[in-house]
Amino acid sequence: MNRASRTLVLLGCVLATAAACGAAVPAQEPPTGPPAATAPGNVGPLHVQGRFLADESGAPFFWLGDTAWSLPLNLDRDEVVTYLDARAAQGYTVIQAVAIFPQAGGPGPNRQGDDPYKGSLDNLVTTEGADPADDRQYDYWDHVDYVVEQAAQRGLRIALLPVWADDQVGSLLTERNAQAYGEFVGERYGDRVIYVLGGDAPADGVEDIWRTLARGIEQGAGGDVLMTYHPQGDQTSAEWFDDDDWLDVNMIQGGHCRRYDVRRKLVNATFGASSDKPFLDGEPLYENHPWCWKPQDGYSKAVDVRSDAYWSVLGGAFGHTYGHHSVWQFLGTGGRRAELGARGNWEEGLEAEAGVQMGHLRALMESRPYTLGAPADLVSDPGEGAGRIQASQASDGSYLMAYVPQAREFTIDMSGLAGPTARTWWFDPRTGEAVPEAADGPAGERTVDPPDDGDWVFVADDAAWNLPAPGTSVPPARGVTVG
Repeated sequence: MNRASRTLVLLGCVLATAAACGAAVPAQEPPTGPPAATAPGNVGPLHVQGRFLADESGAPFFWLGDTAWSLPLNLDRDEVVTYLDARAAQGYTVIQAVAIFPQAGGPGPNRQGDDPYKGSLDNLVTTEGADPADDRQYDYWDHVDYVVEQAAQRGLRIALLPVWADDQVGSLLTERNAQAYGEFVGERYGDRVIYVLGGDAPADGVEDIWRTLARGIEQGAGGDVLMTYHPQGDQTSAEWFDDDDWLDVNMIQGGHCRRYDVRRKLVNATFGASSDKPFLDGEPLYENHPWCWKPQDGYSKAVDVRSDAYWSVLGGAFGHTYGHHSVWQFLGTGGRRAELGARGNWEEGLEAEAGVQMGHLRALMESRPYTLGAPADLVSDPGEGAGRIQASQASDGSYLMAYVPQAREFTIDMSGLAGPTARTWWFDPRTGEAVPEAADGPAGERTVDPPDDGDWVFVADDAAWNLPAPGTSVPPARGVTVG
C-alpha cells in the first residue's frame, strides 16, 4: 500500500472506533493523574524533582519558552499585552526576557523614555510611585514589574536575566557591584520569576561574578529561588556550574548553525552530567534565522526548528525554548533597523509556523507520563545529521516515542514496554493530530513507515494503560508522580 492510500486508511481509523481498526479496547479507567497545573494569575514557585520541574501543587511543569529578550525594553504597555496574549493562547509557559539588554536598541531608554541606571549599576534609576499616567512615577523598573505581573495573569512565568552577559559582565556587572544588584533584583521579584544568569557568553574567568550575583539574588529574595545560566552557542552551563548549589537546572544553547553532531553531543553531555540536574535548550535555532548569520546561505525553516525541539526533549530535556529572529528584537517597533539579518516584523513573527506548532510538542508530552521518559537506543539505524531519529522510553514501560525528522522506513524495538501488547500511533508535529499506526500487536521489533514525507513522531503505548491519543493533553489513566 502506498503512503497516500495508507493515510486514508489511518484517517478512517480516527473517525471509526479503535475496535473497527482491529484494536482491543480495555475498559476505560477514570483519569487519576497528577494535579492540575497552577491556574493563570497564580503562578507560584517551581521546584526541582529529579530531572523535571513541578509547581506548588506537585503537578509536572513543562517548560515551553519563548526568547523575548528585549520585551521590557522595546514594547509599551499595550504591546506587552498583545505579545503575552498571543503566546499564552499558543500554549507557552515561560517567557525569557532581559532586565538590562545591550542589544536591540538597549540598554535604554525604553519605549517610555526611561533608563534602568545612570552611569553604573550603583545608580539604578527608581522613583516613588508607579502610576503609568505619571512620567515622574512610572520608571524603567516599574515597566519590568508590569511585564512580570501581566505574564502571571496569563499563567506565564518570566525567566528573567538580570543583565545580558555579552558586553556587560566584567564592565557593567562586576565583582564589586554584583552582590548589591543581586539583592535589588531578588528583593523586587522574589520567587515570582525564574532567574537566568549569563546571557550568550561563557563564564570562563568570571565565574565568581556570577556566584556573587546568585548569592545576592537569594539573599534579596529571602531564600532559594530557581536559577540557571544561559551560555554561548554550542555550550552548556554544566561546563562551569554543574556542582554549584545555586544552579538548579542546566541550560544549553544549541545555536543557529547546522552543527547537528555538535548539538547532539551537547544534549547527551548535559543529560549525562555528574549532577543529574534537569536541563533544556534555552536558545536553539530561531525560526526565520539566517544559517550561521549568513543570509546568503538561506534561512531556517519550520521543520528545522521543530527538529531541534523534538531532538532535545526526547533527548532528556524537561522542556524547550523557541525563538523567532524578529520577535526577540521586536523588529518594527521604535523605528529601529533589523539586526543580524532579521526580516519581517514581530507581530507577523508571532504567527510563524513553527512558533504555533510548539504547542503540539507540549500537548504530546503532557498526554503521557513524560517525567518518566529518558533517551533510549531503540532504533536499529537512527541515522545522522538532519535526518537522525531520536527515541525516548518511559522507565515504567508505559510508552516510548521516536521522532523522525525525514520520513523513512525504520525498525524499532518495543520490547521495553511493560506489557506484551503495543498500541501504536503516528503523531503529526505539524498539526497536532494523531492516527493509529496499526492494530494492537506484539511489543517486539517492528518495521514502520510514516504516513507521508513530513516529520512524524512514532508513539507506542503499553496497551494495558489505555492511554488517550497522543497530544490530547489529559492526565494519564494511572497516577504518575514527578521524579
